[in-house]
Amino acid sequence: MSQQKGFHVAVVGATGAVGQQMIQTLLKENFPISKLTLLSSARSAGRVLEVNGQEITIQEAKPESFEGVQIALFSAGGDVSKELAPEAVKRGAIVVDNTSAFRMDVDKPLVVPEVNEADLHEHNGIIANPNCSTIQMVVALEPIRQKFGLKKIIVSTYQAVSGAGATAVEELMDQTKSILAGETVEPKILPVKSDKNHYQIAFNAIPQIDKFQENGYTYEEMKMINETKKIMHLPDLQVSATCVRLPVAVGHSESVYFEVETEGVSAQEIKALLKDAPGVVLQDDPENQVYPMPANCVGKNDVFVGRIRKDIDEDRGFHMWVVSDNLLKGAAWNSVQIAERLVELGLVK
Repeated sequence: MSQQKGFHVAVVGATGAVGQQMIQTLLKENFPISKLTLLSSARSAGRVLEVNGQEITIQEAKPESFEGVQIALFSAGGDVSKELAPEAVKRGAIVVDNTSAFRMDVDKPLVVPEVNEADLHEHNGIIANPNCSTIQMVVALEPIRQKFGLKKIIVSTYQAVSGAGATAVEELMDQTKSILAGETVEPKILPVKSDKNHYQIAFNAIPQIDKFQENGYTYEEMKMINETKKIMHLPDLQVSATCVRLPVAVGHSESVYFEVETEGVSAQEIKALLKDAPGVVLQDDPENQVYPMPANCVGKNDVFVGRIRKDIDEDRGFHMWVVSDNLLKGAAWNSVQIAERLVELGLVK
């Protein structure tokens, strides 16, 4: 764990699903760490985690917890981020925040390294990690935007239950067992724990992720719409989204329709672009039934793309299928990637 040339890194929300992935990803990527501080709510403080053979006691996250911390990875909910991220910055840390707390703030970069790494230079101490479903989509679309321009996106998502937390995954497993045993189920978490109605997720599809807004879209759908425009620096880009929760534990899937600005582009040209795109794995061989599936992407950092085909009626329109591990590229890996780029660009004190 301890290295002579390394950074004091803190993980806030260390006991959560994403926090755990952040710790594992830091180790897997050999991120240069001189000291690792694990922080959580008072409820989890005092627990001991074994990290790389070393026992680390989890501390309660407080303003003074960030003394000496150089990089702080946050994944403990928006309220915690709003309260403690500015405190971490005051004490000299750069915060990479995995919540929605700062994503649409004008003065806070919203970063996917394969798309807009240059925005890291504009940070004022806090960098926002985008929504998981947004991340995988823009990684797949950015090479296309660079070469052919981008006019319109219509995305339908098929999102894993782990996006709603570990307790939601438990609910999926428990419901599945109960239904197979012929028992009734009493949903308590999905689609949104704090909303008035809850529905069965096992053997079902729920067309609601997060709460509905006045315009009829859910907050998740609006996140995808607004974040995509911000990340790509395309305020006039036409984006629409429908987000659906499926009974899949890990791995978000997306059906993406997009229109380019250039006429006469072929599906073959799109495939050739994505074959060599950073962070993308092309799996597109219909003849042999090769295409991305969430079961095959778990534990992998990449964004998997397939089913690329030209729209039948619109010359500039295309369809593709995009899959990624929502806990890794959609959260922990993107956060660690940002930290890596900050170090490479000499932006960490």
